[in-house]
Amino acid sequence: MLAKINRTYPSIFDDFFGTDRYPANYHRNGYKSLPAVNISEGDNDFTIEVAAPGLEKKDFKIDLDNDSLTIASIREDNNQETHDNYTRREFRYNNFSRSFTLPELVDAGNITASHKNGVLSVNIPKKEEAKAKPARLIAIK
Repeated sequence: MLAKINRTYPSIFDDFFGTDRYPANYHRNGYKSLPAVNISEGDNDFTIEVAAPGLEKKDFKIDLDNDSLTIASIREDNNQETHDNYTRREFRYNNFSRSFTLPELVDAGNITASHKNGVLSVNIPKKEEAKAKPARLIAIK
């Protein structure tokens, strides 16, 4: 029997990024068509990592529209195999789009992205006033 998880407190990422505009249970042909996404928060930034093996840098499109960050990919594979008495052609289309609502505390003008080993990383820096401040001693007068 599986234990039921009772979340009393909402996730910090639910608050900051809202929910994905495309539900996680979206299926096509019995398989999930959305890649796995990790979101982490550091002292100075947020990082979104999209696991997309087989995709290259040119296959991605990242758009920022006001406070909505959309990561999308459209890829078409066309394989043709010709033998003596037949030709086999296979078409495969892979696409996805994930949108995230960014909180006001991010510096949207300095968002960067990189791609390495099948992982797209999007770095979303925080505004200066939202960054963690070091602890300091307050003198008593």
